[in-house]
Amino acid sequence: MMTKAQKLRAKRKAQLGRPRKANAERFACGKIKPGWSKQESEKEAMAVALAARKRMHGLETRSAFAGYTLGRLFLDGRITEQQREAGDDYAAAMVRYYHITGIPFPSVRAQDIGRVQGHPGEQKEERARMAAKSAERMMRPEGLLLGCEEGRQVKTTVFNVCVMDYEGLRMMPEAQLLWLKRGLNALLFDKGLREYAKGDHCFDLR
Repeated sequence: MMTKAQKLRAKRKAQLGRPRKANAERFACGKIKPGWSKQESEKEAMAVALAARKRMHGLETRSAFAGYTLGRLFLDGRITEQQREAGDDYAAAMVRYYHITGIPFPSVRAQDIGRVQGHPGEQKEERARMAAKSAERMMRPEGLLLGCEEGRQVKTTVFNVCVMDYEGLRMMPEAQLLWLKRGLNALLFDKGLREYAKGDHCFDLR
């Protein structure tokens, strides 16, 4: 049985925070040597990230696809690799559009609200040209999604998964998943047509 003093020492030790790093190379003063610290810090950060990923998403993988909702849907087997690639391309086009035009990105998690700034009213000709081209790239997939059966629901679902990255949509019902797949398939088919027109006939349009 522990004495009162032993219980007090154990309590204080438990309140000290993280346990002392074992097998760390230290200077005589007890400070960890920089080289060892950097390597171990990277390992420790990775271990913490993987533990959080397992705890929050139930995934034990180092894959980058586990870091966002569309990728997790792919890892869950709910969408195909080609559909994930189409969603990634759509997200990249939208992000490029927001960046070039100066429009704040719509996801609160992706920005510092207090520092959101647009571009000045007068734009250089080159930037205006880039903005127009980016807007064209953005409007094409938007039109494709709206042109699908139940287009408004399809567009909203694809946008919320690929751009807004809402984690709750990972567990979306089958009806909503059908909207997502319908939109991703439309984007995928359009990508195939464009690549075919450029002479890349390896894309399977079936």
